[in-house]
Amino acid sequence: MPKIYMDYGAGKPVDPRVLEAMNPYFLEIYGNASSGHSYGNAAKEALTSSREKIAQLIGAEKVQEIIFTSGGTESNNLAIKGAAFRNKSKGNHIITTAIEHMSVINICKYLQKEGFEVTFVPVDDKGTVDLEKLEAAITDQTIMMSVMYANGEIGTIQPIKQIGKLAQEKNIMLHVDAVAAVGQVPINVVDENIDLLTLSSNDLYGPKGVGALYIKKGTRIVPIDQGGGQENGLRSGTENISGIVGMAKAAELAQTEMETESKRLIALRDKLIDGVLDSIPYSFLNGHRTQRLPNNANLRFSYIEGESLILSLDMHGIQASSGSACSSKTLEPSHVLRAIGLSHELAHGSLAFTLGKQNTQESMDYVLEVIPEVVKRLRALSPLTPKEILR
Repeated sequence: MPKIYMDYGAGKPVDPRVLEAMNPYFLEIYGNASSGHSYGNAAKEALTSSREKIAQLIGAEKVQEIIFTSGGTESNNLAIKGAAFRNKSKGNHIITTAIEHMSVINICKYLQKEGFEVTFVPVDDKGTVDLEKLEAAITDQTIMMSVMYANGEIGTIQPIKQIGKLAQEKNIMLHVDAVAAVGQVPINVVDENIDLLTLSSNDLYGPKGVGALYIKKGTRIVPIDQGGGQENGLRSGTENISGIVGMAKAAELAQTEMETESKRLIALRDKLIDGVLDSIPYSFLNGHRTQRLPNNANLRFSYIEGESLILSLDMHGIQASSGSACSSKTLEPSHVLRAIGLSHELAHGSLAFTLGKQNTQESMDYVLEVIPEVVKRLRALSPLTPKEILR
């Protein structure tokens, strides 16, 4: 039985070329980047070189605009809390969307307890932010908007350039959580008027536990932790040089290979989507049909539950997901699927495939062979299934 891993949105393997780049920094170049001797200088050079590669991937103008963190969640905390507390004297209103990652939504809920007002702007049935409602939410107290570049669960890509233009016209900071999108679609923080941008290493096929935050020159934020003042005083703690070097190598590879790999993934994604929709009645696509991430196929099946599908597919060697792994500890349906208008019942029938480097045409052929039989069997067991569709 083949093993077909299609949960890359939850976790990616480290690219062997990334691991090769990291290896010297475990046993040979292990100095502290803050030390003044040759070992420290070597680590500092690696740090600077890594900043350059991350900056190049997102079109940042200055390497000093890149701050390394422990991952996307820390970057989101530093960006949103840091900017909110630094600029509280200018206003106390923050705008975000109803489909953000929980590491943004829960930060906003925390800030509400700290006296900030937060508006959660709705999205349409494809998961796209309503620009008119976004603009209508702006008040004279609004200091920041936080909008994800693309949703990792349903794949919908947001009109970030238009949102950035609006933010610039209204003199409001724009934070963008780009964890799901970076490395899959081109991002240019200057062209898109982005002030703060969150990145994660593992979503680039780099090591887990490393991330970065782009902070546009002139954007004022305060640190959320205190310590030795590393990373321009915004993220104290000895830098994880091996992890940072790995993230930088992953960014370099993503920049070089993005166009080719995205085209390949789009072909596989569309083959999967079309194959499922054509062969299984009462199956649907969640998210936008074309404005979606190259690797994302989020599908919905009436009369059965996604969790049952996951277990059944796993028995056939196929690994997928029912939603974001970061909120899988709750039995509640995905807040993203609820936000696009799905009922509890329909949301529970969704299945997310996130494709990656190891998936091939043969992988899709196998998945398309297995899914119809699994869905048919589960529907036959479900008391919700109308008898006429079982014939």
